[in-house]
Amino acid sequence: MELINYTLRSISSAIISPPLVFILVILMFVFYFKNKKIQTMQSIIIGGKGESALELTLSQFVFGIMGGTVGSIILTELGVRFNYESGIQLLFFVSILLMFVKPKYICFSYSAGILGIINILIETLSSVLPETINKELFEINIVYLLLFVGILHIVEGILVMLDGNRGAIPVFKESENKIIGGYTFKRYWLLPIAMIFINMAPEIYNSVELYIDTPHWWQLINNTGLAAIGIVAIMPFYAVIGYSSVTFTKTKRKKALVSGCYISFYGICVVMVAQVARLGIAGELFAVIFTPVAHEFMIRIQRKAEKTNNPLFLSDDGLIILDISRDSQMNKYGLEIGDKVLAINGDNVDSEKEIYKILKKSLYRVNIKIKKKNGEIEEFMHIHDKTKRLGILLVPRKILKDETTEIKENSFQAILEEVKRVNEFSKSS
Repeated sequence: MELINYTLRSISSAIISPPLVFILVILMFVFYFKNKKIQTMQSIIIGGKGESALELTLSQFVFGIMGGTVGSIILTELGVRFNYESGIQLLFFVSILLMFVKPKYICFSYSAGILGIINILIETLSSVLPETINKELFEINIVYLLLFVGILHIVEGILVMLDGNRGAIPVFKESENKIIGGYTFKRYWLLPIAMIFINMAPEIYNSVELYIDTPHWWQLINNTGLAAIGIVAIMPFYAVIGYSSVTFTKTKRKKALVSGCYISFYGICVVMVAQVARLGIAGELFAVIFTPVAHEFMIRIQRKAEKTNNPLFLSDDGLIILDISRDSQMNKYGLEIGDKVLAINGDNVDSEKEIYKILKKSLYRVNIKIKKKNGEIEEFMHIHDKTKRLGILLVPRKILKDETTEIKENSFQAILEEVKRVNEFSKSS
């Protein structure tokens, strides 16, 4: 219990005490402006109010604090610790460098694998050439390194399950000459992490508020001489973890749940495999290779499932609803995502554009025929406010080539301009 109290105090200092509180504030502002873009895109694409930037940012903050606290308690209770001069800080530096190679490589699984292999090489060479290479130059405990990575992935999986569906952006793609709807996900959380460091220089741990004498009751450090450990200091820092994915076969909620389960299961596997590293260099080599390879395997399994499963949002007998704005005029009729618009004034429609043409022709008073997700057919009379859009996003049956625009990856401005063009076109129809 004493160690948990120290961990919680360390987390608290990261949230309210300088200089880490300044990092928290700066990154929260970064998240807010990213979420502002998401809010704008949702509003334009759906045609009404989506999730607010403040709501998205606050959920990132709350869940990030909760995830960091739970992860830190697990790390400290398991006795995961690093020598202050071990070079564990390189884990974050390597992750940032790998991000420039490919964004997905920012994951600690890849940087941990690289650092683990470097550590094994130095350890092996130092045993062959002890006078030339000093293994203390770069010495990371691989068991604890992989435990750290595994536990963070377990926490990440839980965060994805709880909060990963927020901020999803509806998208379309063409498959086998048909238009299908889906969602893209890009979510980040800022985690305050309390980590145990040992063998710190006096001038360092004297400046750390949270340091404790070696806990003699701590069973997990029996294999290390207490005199060698001396003082155990718990120091906080921030880690950013992210979730990025796309689905055309699942709802937003189900995709987040499935992805979160995969990530957490992967984290559990890494925690278990980390114990193999205790068996010597061969075990360490197996563990550090397993970590990035298994992560890549997990990603490919999910991609394959997306390719083999049937698309969920496909307009066949009617235009299926992909998303609904919070202030949609259709909410009063009880419409839900997955319902289908069968006909407007008895006429079949192939796109939202055709609905607006019928609305204008009928003086904005139309009969709408709907097929609910459970198969029930409903009809209602709708009087449309011509100053607003319907507030529902429908998957069209077809899109003409001259109505499409090629958009480069990660170009938010291009996407924004395109959806604005579509929005203006809908209003003028």
